Amino acid sequence: MAETAPTLIDTFQRRITYLRLSVTDRCDLRCQYCMPERMQFLPRAEVLSLEELHKVATAFIDRGVTKIRLTGGEPLVRRDMIDLVRAIGRRIGDGLEELTLTTNGTRLTKFAEDLFDAGVRRVNVSLDTLDAVKFEELSRRDRLSQVLEGIAAAKAAGLSVKINTVALKGVNEHEIADIIAWAHGEGHEATLIEVMPLGEVDGDRIDHYLPLTQVRSDLEQRWTLESDTHRSGGPARYVRVAETGGRLGFITPLTSNFCDGCNRIRVTATGQLYACLGGREQVDLRAAVRSDDPDAALDAAMDEAMTIKPERHHFSIREKGEAPHLPRHMSVTGG
Repeated sequence: MAETAPTLIDTFQRRITYLRLSVTDRCDLRCQYCMPERMQFLPRAEVLSLEELHKVATAFIDRGVTKIRLTGGEPLVRRDMIDLVRAIGRRIGDGLEELTLTTNGTRLTKFAEDLFDAGVRRVNVSLDTLDAVKFEELSRRDRLSQVLEGIAAAKAAGLSVKINTVALKGVNEHEIADIIAWAHGEGHEATLIEVMPLGEVDGDRIDHYLPLTQVRSDLEQRWTLESDTHRSGGPARYVRVAETGGRLGFITPLTSNFCDGCNRIRVTATGQLYACLGGREQVDLRAAVRSDDPDAALDAAMDEAMTIKPERHHFSIREKGEAPHLPRHMSVTGG
């Protein structure tokens, strides 16, 4: 691909610099708000090979993407995943500014040092409770100690850790402040996320929907939240908690739409490019990467994606029994 290939700019003049690349839809947990216990995973033949994932990542870097986040499912359950991290990591300083990943933490003890050696400097770890019984109930797996050990291993390896917590009414709403205090006490950032209406799950999402406007109001009764202009490249908006000295992010797809400055594109493990997390607009990169001229086909597919990226998503959770906004699960799209 020519070095003069144009940067990716959508029809709303938003420059796309951030790729969230899913490497698998599989996960070793079964979090209730994310997927059912008997999740039907994709046939392996439909999933991009590591070589194809690397090809896609390189194509985006050549078009101006400066940040790549590897996602899943759980990315570290993918066999030989570190080989992909190393391959993409070689582009750091050569078009790519940051390579990171989102993980549930269960395998960080094994892979933290390898991730750091490959060029990763920051990871997001999903953690919705510090209570072992509640963790097992929520994730359907008894893995809290394993996750906490993984977070400690990441810190020891030199990785910056951000704790991502989905706010869940009736589950962890009275524990959120304690999770934040623990994270800040360990030297980690914390980010709160509203539950997203993606895919069928075993319960009703409105039963667990907790607006972050309410959470923030509750936190302000306990702490002083100071404005913070920090931006991580994603949708979070930040404050500084004066009493803990730590940074706290809010991701609010439902109560405060954040799409006006969207710089992101998502590619699933099967190579489907979704121009918006909450949209149906998509382009088939798997067909492009497996074509006779993958460079040209990927280039054309990325150009097409810029024409279909919508101005905003339209997430909502309004009533009991409401169908999910989209049938695909977050683990399929890429968390």
